Amino acid sequence: MTREMMFPLLLFLFLLGRCSADVGTATFYNPPYAPTKCYGNDTSQFPANNLFAAASDSIWDNGAACGREYTVRCLSDASSADPCVANSAIQVRIVDYRTAAGTTMLLSSDAFQATADPNMATTINFEFQQV
Repeated sequence: MTREMMFPLLLFLFLLGRCSADVGTATFYNPPYAPTKCYGNDTSQFPANNLFAAASDSIWDNGAACGREYTVRCLSDASSADPCVANSAIQVRIVDYRTAAGTTMLLSSDAFQATADPNMATTINFEFQQV
């Protein structure tokens, strides 16, 4: 393989490693947040900035998701309105298990508000990647 052919191949492999985020749907839930499936009534495990989430079946992994951190970013919602906050990638910690039809994560109300406008959408399509 020539040197000219190697560069595009190496660039492709480099970029492929960078593109590992998943796409799902998220909604939000409101307080009280405790007790949780991960920590019971111990709210000291919640991040101080209140950016946390509950995992649904698709990422719960029989409780192994507890404490995992994800970078999440709003992509869109089902309507034509754009509820996403510009440049709003945030990091959340999984502190609970909850289900809502068709969702991947339930974000705390603070986390949802940091990435999307809850007055425009209650469910969003979002990108997430484990940190």
